[in-house]
Amino acid sequence: MLPESINVALKEWHAVCRAVETGRQIMLLRKGGISESIGGFQLEHSQFLLFPTYLHQSLTMLKPEAHAWFESRSEEPATITLALAGEVSDIVQLRSRAQMDAIDAEHIWTPPLIDMRFNYRPKNPLYLLLVRAYRLPAPTTLQNTPAYAGCKSWVPLEQAIDVSAAQPVLTDEQYARRRRGVLDKLK
Repeated sequence: MLPESINVALKEWHAVCRAVETGRQIMLLRKGGISESIGGFQLEHSQFLLFPTYLHQSLTMLKPEAHAWFESRSEEPATITLALAGEVSDIVQLRSRAQMDAIDAEHIWTPPLIDMRFNYRPKNPLYLLLVRAYRLPAPTTLQNTPAYAGCKSWVPLEQAIDVSAAQPVLTDEQYARRRRGVLDKLK
């Protein structure tokens, strides 16, 4: 369950945000923003807003079905619209490329993106985050300030965003079924 408000956002490609927002995808891939602790792996924030980014997304890294969500830009926009909150239900350390092949139908990424994520900083593990998404009743548009710029996963927001009336993208039953299907294929 989401809190009343959230003051942190996770940067993610705009096309992936749209896939999550429409229920097409319930997962994110991450190498950064996760740390190891004595008790195992931890995410810096398990509840967040999704902060769409544009510069590093690549049309060739998206399946054709996601091309309509791709926006080519030479720089990040002056304003960012936050329309989606997320809550991580599961963190899975991916140990092999075959695991991603097993869930290929569950995401919009092409094999070259998956390979790139596995090969980037190969000593660091790749994680699959299963995310329950919630649509905000009224998207919030923020100035894209220099504080939000740069290659970082987490963006502390200047002010908290009210998410108290956010509605789940998928019903409890739909999310539970999709989640179980992904986890079963990753074993």
